[in-house]
Amino acid sequence: MTSIDRATATELEAAAFRHLLEHLRQRTDVQNIDLMNLAGFCRNCLSNWYQEAAAERGIALSKDESREIVYGMPYKEWQSRYQTDAPPEAQAAFAKSQATGHKP
Repeated sequence: MTSIDRATATELEAAAFRHLLEHLRQRTDVQNIDLMNLAGFCRNCLSNWYQEAAAERGIALSKDESREIVYGMPYKEWQSRYQTDAPPEAQAAFAKSQATGHKP
């Protein structure tokens, strides 16, 4: 494996994260419940992790602010534009995963 110094690794991780955010912003057809059911995390999880990382560094970032960073717009706006009602089977799969402890 190629040896990568910590600063370069951080830059690469940041670039990959930015790419992931852009990908998720383009894929507005993919609902958070779909992400949760398939991957165990969603856009809201990413925003929570971002907020936690900021707090660890002494940066106060509200939930709304971290969500806007992840969604690329205010969360309420994203919801009104793109969020759809989850089909019953997706809701059942989500409930089952939560009941069995598969939480992000």
